[in-house]
Amino acid sequence: MTTVEHIPTAQDTRSALRLITCGSVDDGKSTLIGRLLVDSKAVLQDHLAGVQRQGQTDLALLTDGLSAEREQGITIDVAYRYFSTEARKFIIGDAPGHEQYTRNMVTAASSADAAVVLVDATKLAWADAALKLLPQTRRHSLLLKLLRVPSVVFAVNKLDAVEDSTLAFEHIGAALRQFAEQAGIPVTAIVPVSALKGWNVVDASEQTNWCGYNGPTLLQILEGLPVTPADSELPFAFAVQWVEKFSSSADTSKGRRVFWGRVATGNVQAGQAVRILPNGQTAVVAQVLNHVRQPQGVQAGHSAGIVLDREVDVSRGDWLLADGEGGALAGSREIRATVAWLDDETLVPGRVYWALHGHRWVKAKIKRIVHRLDIHTLAEEDATQLEPNAIGHIELSLQEPLATLPFAQSRALGSLVLVDTASHRTAGALLVQ
Repeated sequence: MTTVEHIPTAQDTRSALRLITCGSVDDGKSTLIGRLLVDSKAVLQDHLAGVQRQGQTDLALLTDGLSAEREQGITIDVAYRYFSTEARKFIIGDAPGHEQYTRNMVTAASSADAAVVLVDATKLAWADAALKLLPQTRRHSLLLKLLRVPSVVFAVNKLDAVEDSTLAFEHIGAALRQFAEQAGIPVTAIVPVSALKGWNVVDASEQTNWCGYNGPTLLQILEGLPVTPADSELPFAFAVQWVEKFSSSADTSKGRRVFWGRVATGNVQAGQAVRILPNGQTAVVAQVLNHVRQPQGVQAGHSAGIVLDREVDVSRGDWLLADGEGGALAGSREIRATVAWLDDETLVPGRVYWALHGHRWVKAKIKRIVHRLDIHTLAEEDATQLEPNAIGHIELSLQEPLATLPFAQSRALGSLVLVDTASHRTAGALLVQ
């Protein structure tokens, strides 16, 4: 049996694949990443010797680097590791499974190309064909959908510790497929693994036809996944991150200020008309510099320095947008959005927060809470407030207009972060509808 769906072949395996592991507490996320690093020969011997406990290698310690994590045996913050195989490079993030650290998982998933959701077979009533998944497995999977993570792989872990691994994998796989179908989550694959023993992670299981599975290993699946394509077909949008004042290299900037940042959508070339948000002034791009200061056009997803044909009032946080025909981006002060509420305080209408869009900060007032999403039934319920770690739909009023697009169209233009004005804590992740 195989539960691998059609996997699109990566067009460019030279680009590193950004992926995260997520799921419930103690499902084996850190151990899985440790196994990937060790079996792909990405860990030095002295580093491996430093994660010994009572004469045995604790793979989880390869990612759990905080002292609090090592003391408690849990993952608190996202830990990134880099490794490569002959096929491609990877940037992998180990996201915490505890509900109280959901905010860290959202941060990691917001820029991920793929996610591996760990499911611990020993925590489920695997002998029951109608078994129920853990709430945190459902919550993380729903967040991956909301955050537009293109590829989702379910890895059923610890099957070596159950009496009938084939029956357990069959029932758990059926429950995952049913949940994913109800939630509209596109599943790339469902794979049986044993992170502790290394079965079917990098190398195939030592047991023939283990769990009745005859598909590729987890690493083989990851090597073929595509990276998230840049939003190059959308109108040009550019968030100014840094203003270089009167550069000394007059040959590249003509003595004018250079506005540096990353192209969010579209592309930019010399001669292009742009409009500045929020002041509404217009100008023409005199020159575009790439990340090594060479004059050339720049596509979405890449850093650029932009020189305008005249001096206009532009500072950090402002947006340069396409102007004229084809420039469809317009600022708005009213936003409907899906929110993953991350603060410890309940979200109620009337509260005012800072909203961060690109590098621009504006005040945002919560007008109305429309719905709360029940992670158990996936139903939208009427709500007047959102508790910590809840997911819901809200309406906001902004003090100044922002140029946004639905998150389904653009991750860069459709995402905002809410920050508490008093404590400066990250309070919520917004996905524009």
